[in-house]
Amino acid sequence: MSKRDELIAKYADDLRGKCKVEPDMALLTKVTIGCGPAIYNNDSSTVAGTDQSELETIKTNFLKKKLGLADSPKLDEALAAVMDTYGKSERNKYRAVVYYLLVKHFGKEKVYG
Repeated sequence: MSKRDELIAKYADDLRGKCKVEPDMALLTKVTIGCGPAIYNNDSSTVAGTDQSELETIKTNFLKKKLGLADSPKLDEALAAVMDTYGKSERNKYRAVVYYLLVKHFGKEKVYG
């Protein structure tokens, strides 16, 4: 099993256990691959859900640029909803899981089609 496959399995476990979501493994794999080498770095592989600057970066680089969404309060609401789903007390929020949840929230699976 490759390192990436191990990480995808870990992300699927988080989705099932912490988020109570049954993952679409094909989509999770594509989202994980889309994260690039960030998944292999301890710092960049996780999201600090309470760090406003990091949430702004996700909003700008992922939601607007990658998913093609227009800037609106709905983006902040979606980020807050995803952080709630993952669990506010959960320190290690994996970037690939957060992105997966955002893709599902906005129904943007076709971006990874």
